Amino acid sequence: MVRYGMGWTLMLVLAVLTAGCAGRPKNVLLPVAESSPGASKVEMLVTTTRSRSSVPGQMFSGERGLTPSFADITVSIPPSKVRKIGEVSWPKRLPSNPATDFAVLKADALTLDAAKSRLNVLVRKNPDHSVIVFIHGFNNRFEDSVYRFAQIMQDSGIPNTPVLVTWPSRGSLLAYGYDRESTNYTRNALETLFQYLAKDPEIKDVSILAHSMGNWLALESLRQMAIRNGRLPAKFKNVMLADADVDVDVFRSQIADMGPQRPKFTLFVSRDDRALALSRRVWGDIPRIGSIDPEQSPYKEELAANKIAVIDLTKIKAGDRLHHSKFAQSPQIVQLIGARISQGQTLTDSRVGLGDKLLAATTGTAAAAGSAAGLILSAPIAVVDQNTRENYANQMAGLSGAKSGAKRPVVNDCSATPASTKRCD
Repeated sequence: MVRYGMGWTLMLVLAVLTAGCAGRPKNVLLPVAESSPGASKVEMLVTTTRSRSSVPGQMFSGERGLTPSFADITVSIPPSKVRKIGEVSWPKRLPSNPATDFAVLKADALTLDAAKSRLNVLVRKNPDHSVIVFIHGFNNRFEDSVYRFAQIMQDSGIPNTPVLVTWPSRGSLLAYGYDRESTNYTRNALETLFQYLAKDPEIKDVSILAHSMGNWLALESLRQMAIRNGRLPAKFKNVMLADADVDVDVFRSQIADMGPQRPKFTLFVSRDDRALALSRRVWGDIPRIGSIDPEQSPYKEELAANKIAVIDLTKIKAGDRLHHSKFAQSPQIVQLIGARISQGQTLTDSRVGLGDKLLAATTGTAAAAGSAAGLILSAPIAVVDQNTRENYANQMAGLSGAKSGAKRPVVNDCSATPASTKRCD
């Protein structure tokens, strides 16, 4: 009874932490007539296992559909002068005002054949015929996933054609079990999408970005595909796993089942992720891969052996108090992702330390000028990459003579919990 009561206490605490999101309008996907001067547009193809909704402005509910559905959505994003990078500008009232809010310009349901045709149209607009697939996390309504993905695409500058995979989430803190089973329900549909992208000759390059509970879905579908085909396709280049709500032992098994020919994996971890700390308690005190300390054994050795890069966001200050979506809400990180992909480089390219990119992004001219103050400011951005650590140490030594290498804390402090308990994510 004590453990059960403690779990509900934690859920109530998280509900308080996320209560600030409760006042925003729902059903915001009714298209407005036109955009606003200076606004940007993100066109995306959507595939979902949610059931269709009869509610105007909702499109799809949190319940499970009998077959996958498809949609063609265009989101208008207000000018940068009225919105910070990393933020979704939710309307305070309806209809949305494109001058200040995210707004939908088009939201059309598609048949399977129409979805295939639309994908080809979008891919042909793309000079390198690349696609990025985004899979959202726990506690996301349909509109949450649409607006968050639009924000990521806009702020990162990723040139790939966006494909949103959205699975049946009820958008409730108390629906964790339902949401988890909904990812299992969606595995075959996502594998079918991956198989189609692999076979489509128009598509030359595929990247995958998953968040929170969506990582379980992404990994399971990739695992199924690898077992069915004997390997994963070469055109699958990058798999980015942010705040992954996945048991570390299960993750180890999933990676092994994919075999040696697999995409370049990058983990975005944060040891202060409160959502993953709760998930760890729910799942029997087994760490979640999204909140490990990658400098501690056995993780450090296993990640290196499997050539999995890790970007540690523990010291990054961005997002809400749950610290569960820094990858999208931190201007430096979301722009790093976009810069690497747009340059045709994998996030795990070992020739240049990933931290060098972060240092440049966060310190600007100060770092370029060799300012010790600039380097000190960027020190909390810990990128677990040997080249970066060595480069950073050399720069600090050259500027100040100081020795780097402060001992990092152990992982026991705050590890994994059920996916994103935050709705405004």
